[in-house]
Amino acid sequence: MLPIIMELRRLGGQATTREIKNGVIIGDYGMPEEELTKPKVGKNGQLFRPFDVSFSFTIRNLEMAEFIERPQRGMVMLTKKGRTFNGSGNELANAVYKISLPMWKEKSQHIKPPHKDQDNSDSDGIENTWRDRLLEALNGLTPRKFEMFCRALAKRMNVDIDETIGVKQSGDGGLDGFGYMVADDFRTSSVAIQAKRWSKNLVSSPEIDKFRGAMDKYRADYGIFITTSSFSKDAMKAARTGTKIITLIDGDRLADLVAKYELYVTPVVTYELGEFFTDDN
Repeated sequence: MLPIIMELRRLGGQATTREIKNGVIIGDYGMPEEELTKPKVGKNGQLFRPFDVSFSFTIRNLEMAEFIERPQRGMVMLTKKGRTFNGSGNELANAVYKISLPMWKEKSQHIKPPHKDQDNSDSDGIENTWRDRLLEALNGLTPRKFEMFCRALAKRMNVDIDETIGVKQSGDGGLDGFGYMVADDFRTSSVAIQAKRWSKNLVSSPEIDKFRGAMDKYRADYGIFITTSSFSKDAMKAARTGTKIITLIDGDRLADLVAKYELYVTPVVTYELGEFFTDDN
């Protein structure tokens, strides 16, 4: 719990859940990398990190104890209680659970907290189901078709895709796409794309280094590394080092972007029943 509070302070008191999570993984908080990044295969056969489940559960407990609040979906903000806390990790956990555990017990007839081995970190079953189906479908694509999908996503992100570099199956120096992005009326940046359709392994730092070498060959200003899996702690650090910036897009963020740009998906409107229908009183 304490690393989450400390990361929020470092990030100015408000940040996205992804920013906080990545900060906790990369930060020096004395937690073994294996606990943070070790993957596990879920019941649906897809790779997930148990840490993601623990992180979501911890965020919920901190919110229940009013150390943080959620101003909008995907955002977390420190409250005065969280900003002024000055104790140890054990003291924070005791203070939080003193409040949250009785609340979980009260809600247990209607809402169950995530199980530590649950292969699902999203409390919204409908939301998580389509994400699982998306990743399963992406992992079922051929490597060539997945690379095409990643180029289509980059195009939706305003990258003007080159017609030759990264499109051929060989001879492109390890790139799966290349393009140009116009930042204003006169400044154009070159962008290299790497796609890894993996379901069982994390992307490691050597893969990042190899991609950076391919970027140097074509003098790319930026890099986008897309995977259906996730990245190791060393890979996340490697992406931030050096003069060439590499944006990492893992399976979770990939689903967000697919939804945002409605890439090969169709949005469906549904409704969740309010407390009036579930409360016995």
